[in-house]
Amino acid sequence: MSAADPRPVRLKLELAPQSEGGYTVTCPALPELITEGDTFFEALANAEDALAATVELYEAMGREFPPEIFVNSPLEPVVLDAVAAL
Repeated sequence: MSAADPRPVRLKLELAPQSEGGYTVTCPALPELITEGDTFFEALANAEDALAATVELYEAMGREFPPEIFVNSPLEPVVLDAVAAL
């Protein structure tokens, strides 16, 4: 996975509410991915930036991504849980 050669991935993001307010976002498959936000949706948006930074870090360090995060086939359906405000 790189900016030059994007591949679809499946990542579980955990958004944990904080006692002082806001949320912390982590990713079990990529422990370097950590961010936060004052609101649920801000934290989710910040996760996209954190993923980009994590990709850059892995590339700079020459690290391989865990193979289980990649979608196996371009024809394989990808199921996404949608998050919306009602």
